[in-house]
Amino acid sequence: MKMKRNTDLTIALAGNPNAGKTTVFNRLTGSRQHTGNWPGKTIERKSGWYKHAGMWIEVVDLPGTYSLAAYSEEEIVARDFLLEGQADVVVVVVDASNLERNLYLVVQILELQLPVIIALNMTDMAETIGFEIDIDDLSDGLGDVPVIRMVAARGKGIEELKEEILLYTKQQSNEDTGPDCMTNPDSSPAFQIDYGLVIEPEIENLRALIEERFMLPDQIKPRWLAVKVLEGEVDLLEQFLGVEDARVVLDQVHSIQKRLEARVPEGLDIAIADRRYECVGKIVEQSLTRPKEPARTRADRVDRVVTHPWLGIPIFMMVMYLVFSLVVNVSEPYLEWIDAVVSGPITNWVGALLTSIGASAWLRGLILDGAIAGVGGVLVFIPGLVVLFFFIGLLEDSGYLARVAFVMNRFLSFLGLNGKSFVPLILGFGCAVPGIYATRTLESRRDRLLTALLVPFMSCSARLPVYVVFGMAFFGRRADWIIWGLYALGIAMAVLLGFLYSRTLLRSSEETSFLMELPSYRLPRLSNLWIHVSLRTGEFLRNAGTLILAASMVVWLLLNIPPKASSLEQSVFGQVSGFVAPVLEPAGFGTWEASGSLLTGMVAKELVIATMTQIYLDERVETGAESEINLLQDLIDIGKGFIEATISAGERLLDALTPGVQLFGGEGEREEGGTALSYSLQSAFTPLSALAFIVFVSLYTPCVATLGAIRAEFGGRWASFSAVSQTGMAWLVATLVFQLGHLLGLT
Repeated sequence: MKMKRNTDLTIALAGNPNAGKTTVFNRLTGSRQHTGNWPGKTIERKSGWYKHAGMWIEVVDLPGTYSLAAYSEEEIVARDFLLEGQADVVVVVVDASNLERNLYLVVQILELQLPVIIALNMTDMAETIGFEIDIDDLSDGLGDVPVIRMVAARGKGIEELKEEILLYTKQQSNEDTGPDCMTNPDSSPAFQIDYGLVIEPEIENLRALIEERFMLPDQIKPRWLAVKVLEGEVDLLEQFLGVEDARVVLDQVHSIQKRLEARVPEGLDIAIADRRYECVGKIVEQSLTRPKEPARTRADRVDRVVTHPWLGIPIFMMVMYLVFSLVVNVSEPYLEWIDAVVSGPITNWVGALLTSIGASAWLRGLILDGAIAGVGGVLVFIPGLVVLFFFIGLLEDSGYLARVAFVMNRFLSFLGLNGKSFVPLILGFGCAVPGIYATRTLESRRDRLLTALLVPFMSCSARLPVYVVFGMAFFGRRADWIIWGLYALGIAMAVLLGFLYSRTLLRSSEETSFLMELPSYRLPRLSNLWIHVSLRTGEFLRNAGTLILAASMVVWLLLNIPPKASSLEQSVFGQVSGFVAPVLEPAGFGTWEASGSLLTGMVAKELVIATMTQIYLDERVETGAESEINLLQDLIDIGKGFIEATISAGERLLDALTPGVQLFGGEGEREEGGTALSYSLQSAFTPLSALAFIVFVSLYTPCVATLGAIRAEFGGRWASFSAVSQTGMAWLVATLVFQLGHLLGLT
């Protein structure tokens, strides 16, 4: 945050969803980004910095919105930040291929009389569909605001934008006029909409009352406040005038409403919005030339297939299978390499260091058996997570996931939801916590609650290490099918419970509506994907370096208390786990080791593997610590192992992309892969009990962070309901899997 204290200039970055705002933000700030939540809100806040002409410039990325109306959390956050006057200039990113829709937000921001620069993005796509935009006419129509042509995905226009930001903040002028939709252009600010003969006098009366009788902050214009109050946003009165003064203005608003009831039957808010759209239409008419006949693009032909009512969902399932296949096959060589490095050289080096300083036996055990074994057991799965985050980012940036939301609308309507719920659900594949918070974009509390109860059934990235280690241990080349099946199982259970909840606990007779924009297909940029992957992976690493580290050390302590216990089973941890074990016996894994791992997994799912690593591999580090140290040879072996892993990963990538054709290696060779933990588990589980175990992991109680998010949004009662109901469902399904498999003679 030191960089923020040195900020010379602050930019607010606004725009519609899918206008390329995130791409502009990433191009400007690169890796100098900070992510958090807006004060008092659960909406994510992104800010970053860049240095230009010797100045540190902060960029605040506002939530993507279609307007500044206070209908959603995103709109309220964007509106309030602009009203606070923290931004020296507002850069509005506009999709040139959807100019009319994007300009509605632009004119609302201009009505605030803020310094505005238009970043006219995706001009290449506009040209592809035959649009010709005269930026001089566009600038003139908007009150002579600067307009910069951009193709942010290729970096085109970014430097021009930086120069314009500096120039405009120094030389801003309000002497220009606008189009004929403005009122009194000779004496007005640079941009001001004329709301017509009926409404305009009432706006002026209300403006005069506010200006004459009340003191407003400098950044709040009386006319703008009058317009917003007439639109229905009366909360702004108390925010800027106080309770008593707000009543005076509100009485005047009621009088205006009575006078206009007959003359504006559609309602003041609709009439005001219509005038804005009329003004936008005139600006577009004078600046945009369209082709005589809309061209059929390649994207249109692709959409006919991927958004097909019957083909869309099977295509999505095949795409997700390909992703999970790549996660398993491409990451496995790196996984084995990291496992060998952690259990070999790193453990040996730390062990030798502890010996050289005369560390006690308990300290050696705490660091080697607790910290390194626990955290190392989780870190080996970073390659798989990197692959997963990469492909999710690829699907998101390309525009495909928006198509899936469109296709899923019909399917989700079966649950009484709509396609908007797909966004929180798909976020659940990364982490359930932002998925829970993303439900704030849904209109009704019932939809938000129902979606939040279903999000934890989406297998988050923390469950992936459990799937991978058991998949390698018991299912070999079929591991990708097993993992895909577990993700599909979570979706199926969400559908089943969503159907039941929507007709019992959360019944609603209201029809849900769904309106969304399909963004243009784009070729994802490696720089954007790198930022996406690095932020997600960095969060996982921070978790491993804090929560997983602390929990692993606590587990080691509990495994070694009392000190004279004859076995790990007689430790405090073993006895508590053993008390729970009989409950899991019908599911096929009623051992203290399995139940103990599941208990720690309630804190964070990564701890399932961290705990198993300590329990099943408790002898490994003792022998490793006494191995002879040869630093040079260890470094050579590490480098050689990385090269071999890279070659193997490349071969597996080609194999995965050519189904039915085995270009490299053979069936037997693939069966031999795995980590040390994978081999140890083969003596503790059978394939059937292993399958039942990972089914249980895929469905049982969310982690404490997810439960905390549900509690914060909907209350402790619903958080408790989520934990109990999911654990009960997990036990039932895992028991059915094991018992039915046993009856069929499977082992």
